[in-house]
Amino acid sequence: MMDVALRAGVSHGTVSNFFNRPQLLSEATREKVAQAVADLAFVPNDAARTLAKGTGNTIGVVLVDIGNSFFVDIARGVESAAAESAHKLLLANSDVNAQKQDDYLELFDETRVRGIILAPLDGEQDGAARVRSHGRPVVFVNWPGEDDASCGVIVDEEHGGYLAARHLIELGRTTLLFAGGPLTLHAVADRLNGVRRAIDEAPGVALEVLETHSLTTRAGRVLGHELAIRPPARQPDGVVCAADSLAIGCIEQLVGAGIRVPEDIAVTGYDNNHYGAESAVPVTTIAQPGHEMGVIAAELLAEEVGGLPGHTHRTVILKPSLLVRKSTVASAVPAITDAPETAR
Repeated sequence: MMDVALRAGVSHGTVSNFFNRPQLLSEATREKVAQAVADLAFVPNDAARTLAKGTGNTIGVVLVDIGNSFFVDIARGVESAAAESAHKLLLANSDVNAQKQDDYLELFDETRVRGIILAPLDGEQDGAARVRSHGRPVVFVNWPGEDDASCGVIVDEEHGGYLAARHLIELGRTTLLFAGGPLTLHAVADRLNGVRRAIDEAPGVALEVLETHSLTTRAGRVLGHELAIRPPARQPDGVVCAADSLAIGCIEQLVGAGIRVPEDIAVTGYDNNHYGAESAVPVTTIAQPGHEMGVIAAELLAEEVGGLPGHTHRTVILKPSLLVRKSTVASAVPAITDAPETAR
């Protein structure tokens, strides 16, 4: 920076302002310093600045599965809100691997990011607790915050399951099947609870629960095959899948076996994955407001790292919405019902 200052004929402080507070400089001074920076091919050492200050202006984001467009939406929301608070983003994908999740948390801790936004795997969040013990804030997304320790942003999964089952019941379906798993996953269990609530409100409607080993398209194909080889009298007329990928695989097998979707069996998914709208039979789904979740998570982190007076650790709960497509209503024009609500 001193070389740049000498080249431009300005003070070291002016060069510092050029990179950190350019609005304090006149246009002529900015142009002079910019030319010196270009002439010397100078690149600021952000790691050194972070080390000197003890923290930087970068946010670390660890997502559980960027193959799921729901988490991509979350990342876009974080990015847009982070830009408003002049923070940069480092994005990592744990790829549904607990060790990778902890490794990225440790990496971000070592690089002294300002704070971390974590969409975690199910289970104990020891890695996040370790990072927090070093004074680095962690905000959870798609996972509740911990009382007096961290903030979180979640969607009311139980309400989402209820919306999906209620939709099928209102279409006149009377033998429903819930498919998803493992049932130990908190999101799957909550969605099932919502389905059961809708069934309890509908006398004469039966429910079968079929646990899958995962929420993948491959698991959906196994599910679809199992349903297709059943005698017609044992087939459900409505299937609530705990994920869009599961629904897409199931529909693929049903249609391949000559079973009409939705006329014979109506199928719903969950998450509003982008490819669900573009599949051969567009999937009715429960949409989660991923972008809004990311924005709120970034705002909560900005509050915490900025020491905003009155900031309290809390969990923000958002409502999902139903998107009706051709997997449940053959003539459907995509529409959103039950508009999202926010509870803070």
